[in-house]
Amino acid sequence: MAGLIKREDIDEVRQRTDIKEVVDGYVTLKGAGLGSFKGLCPFHDERSPSFTVRPQVGRYHCFGCGEDGDAISFVQKMDHSSFHEAVEKLAARIGYELRYEDGGTGPSREEVGKRQRLLDAHKIADEFFRAQLLTPGAAEGRNFLDGRGFDRAAAEHFGVGYAPQGWDALLKHLRGRGFTDAELKLTGMFSEGNRGIYDRFRGRLIWPIRDIAGDTIGFGARKLFEDDQGPKYLNTPETTLYKKSQVLYGIDIAKRNIAKERQLVVVEGYTDVMACHLAGVTTAVATCGTAFGTEHIKVARRLLSDDGSGGEVIFTFDGDAAGQKAALRAFEEDQRFTAQTYVAVEPSGADPCDLRQLKGDAAVRELINTRKPLFEFAIRATLRRHNLDTVEGRVAALREAAPVVAQIRDSATRPGYTRNLAGWLGMPIEEVSGYVGAAAKRAASGGGTATTAGPAGQATAAAPPSSGPVFQRPDPRDPIASMERQALEVVLQEPGVLGGGAWERFEASHFTTPAYAAVHTAVRAAGLAHSDDPVAWVEQVRQEVPEPLRPLVSELAVTPLPASTPEAMQRYCRDILARLFELQITRIKADKMGQLQRLDAGANPEEFQRLNRELMQLEMERRALRSDG
Repeated sequence: MAGLIKREDIDEVRQRTDIKEVVDGYVTLKGAGLGSFKGLCPFHDERSPSFTVRPQVGRYHCFGCGEDGDAISFVQKMDHSSFHEAVEKLAARIGYELRYEDGGTGPSREEVGKRQRLLDAHKIADEFFRAQLLTPGAAEGRNFLDGRGFDRAAAEHFGVGYAPQGWDALLKHLRGRGFTDAELKLTGMFSEGNRGIYDRFRGRLIWPIRDIAGDTIGFGARKLFEDDQGPKYLNTPETTLYKKSQVLYGIDIAKRNIAKERQLVVVEGYTDVMACHLAGVTTAVATCGTAFGTEHIKVARRLLSDDGSGGEVIFTFDGDAAGQKAALRAFEEDQRFTAQTYVAVEPSGADPCDLRQLKGDAAVRELINTRKPLFEFAIRATLRRHNLDTVEGRVAALREAAPVVAQIRDSATRPGYTRNLAGWLGMPIEEVSGYVGAAAKRAASGGGTATTAGPAGQATAAAPPSSGPVFQRPDPRDPIASMERQALEVVLQEPGVLGGGAWERFEASHFTTPAYAAVHTAVRAAGLAHSDDPVAWVEQVRQEVPEPLRPLVSELAVTPLPASTPEAMQRYCRDILARLFELQITRIKADKMGQLQRLDAGANPEEFQRLNRELMQLEMERRALRSDG
């Protein structure tokens, strides 16, 4: 187990390391006087070199931006590594075996040596593949690149190569460079059969996969020939160097701009990374055969300085169902970030590589610029599974979307998305807030799906399937429930007020409280045939409701109404129904407003105008109700 590196060993590594050799791996240095070397600063953009290295004192300093330090701090900043990792890397470079406090151990010299041999093999293989791309046998590979808009300069920039057809081209090359078969088996570049090992990648286009320090640790290979029975993309298997859950293709060339711009763009493939960088989106990386997960987040945090001070992660996914599923997986992982997280989805479903071919570099940049918050994408993806033009569809959508909103970790962000959800559904904010609050409480208490949330956020135990419907006692503090109760009291006790078109309005009303909605349905089923006989009328309604609600009908039918004269009773009944009808108009207006907010006015101008006309008509009806009252 690794412990703290001994202080004297750190000093020894610092003293023995040639800082010029270290910096030379990242910056082109030229002599600048006795014992000094100068180059363009890797920490800020500049045209004339102001970055100076003095090997004699083991220090560097930039006279432009003020960055300075020793070899250890340089490796830390360039590789975005910890102090511990930087010291171990430099110690391995000079072959120095570190000692650790408290009996801890670091990598042994033997382990360091094995790792370096694997890195050397990958470096030589990388050079081999790149050279092969220029041979006549690689014509199919060059055609593939050309067909996707990548010229020779692009291939060289990204180190794209070609694995020759045949079984042992790379094997012979590496054996000729002194590598044993035992060493080559550990690289992941070879498969093993009855006759020994043979090339894993054959007749394929090759992308080198590098770690954040720029060392090649694996390869990705794209199928070119129809007689290749393997998968379309074939990657290096898991090795001591290559862990796909930790690898991001393109991180070596994107890391500087990711740190500078505080932005990380995650795309789905090697050609998408190439297309993004060539289009000017130089913060793009891709996962290698796996979803973006916890280990990738650690890499991103290191680059973004994910400490709550900003930064953004942008995922690009196909617009199909698989892409949406990937985005929702990313939403779950998003809770580990403090950076803002977004989704960029091209409406036609084109990936960045296809988009660049079809519409050019500007279209790729526009795709990233028009990103949407991942929270919004996740919520909207949930809503799309429901018919929001029906009451039932909106309620079902609310029940499914509320837990998504409740997952939002940031307590300052969650209320905003609660309001957005209410707008997209066309439902009262209080009702939506209740569902979100109830979902958050269930999540906090570890609850599952054994409860459902009511409009006021109250949890109701789910009944066994065979026990029939179970109705919660309506909350008297809920203003909407109170309004619905008063309306039912009036209708059951004074059905005569339902003349002159009021019955049709009452029939069309929508009750949201489950118990009162069931009574409303029973009133509609009973009709007005017996409304002139109060006893028969109430009994008929009682027979229409589920048996558990019959006592409620009786209660509504006998609750005293607040009026002392017939005239006052008529006024009270008319006022209550007017308030009910106005509430219905308000709810319908909210539905229409929700449709309007979900609508693309540019794509559907006629629908946009129709909804606006209907909204105006509803407002006129609402004003007329108030005027009559």
